[in-house]
Amino acid sequence: MKKIVMSLVASLVLVTGLNAGDYGSVDGDEITKQDIAMVLQDPRIEFEKLPDTAKKQVIEQIVNRKLIAKNALKTGIDKDPQYVEAISGIKEDLALQVWQKNEVDKLKFTEQDKKDFYEKNKEKFVMPEILEARHILVKTEAEAKAIINELDKAAKKEDKFAELAKTKSADATSKNGGYLGKVPADKLVPEFTAGAKALAKNTYSKTPVKSEFGYHVIFLKDKSDAKALTYPEVEGKINQILIGNAFSKRVKEVTDELKKDAKIVIK
Repeated sequence: MKKIVMSLVASLVLVTGLNAGDYGSVDGDEITKQDIAMVLQDPRIEFEKLPDTAKKQVIEQIVNRKLIAKNALKTGIDKDPQYVEAISGIKEDLALQVWQKNEVDKLKFTEQDKKDFYEKNKEKFVMPEILEARHILVKTEAEAKAIINELDKAAKKEDKFAELAKTKSADATSKNGGYLGKVPADKLVPEFTAGAKALAKNTYSKTPVKSEFGYHVIFLKDKSDAKALTYPEVEGKINQILIGNAFSKRVKEVTDELKKDAKIVIK
């Protein structure tokens, strides 16, 4: 129960501003964007773009919720053990979340801080080599060679490759004509990567490529070399890294200090 309440209340407090005043009120309690978000339960839905009838239904739900909640409090629901337990948990979790947000908000880094980090960690900011390919996976070398022979005779090579992949490939990509998409070269099995990199764009394997999975016939659609990303391209990411590092350090400092006087029992 505590987790449900937290997801509907605490996280929204931190993410969504109250932004009251535009939607009405219930006994003086203004209807806010936070109220709307709680009813919609989907951040992808934009309230302002909903049809008028749907907007009215959302507002009506909010009004009903507020009326019932207010009445429940009047009847003493806040003395119910379940309510007391949930509120107790919320206080602790919400205190943690607000503390975390406040600490993160204090962390500011200058342009020079970020540039220094970039210069010292350039190897971390590299766009990997990308391969865009199709492949056909079969069990035997003979099957792979037969597929290559069929491709040699075809006028439209890629179309024929996709057709053969659908009927002959043992890989899950067969339904997509063997299309793997654009994949970092280092994420593929080494033999496949070596075989694909040896091809020119829009050409296919002339000999089967063997890996632990079987024999591949590869059609290389495109490839791009690895490249170093410039500082402007990664400035935002660097800021996030610096904040994350500094926050982790701050948490360790605080917890190490608090542990000195805390009575901790672990069973």
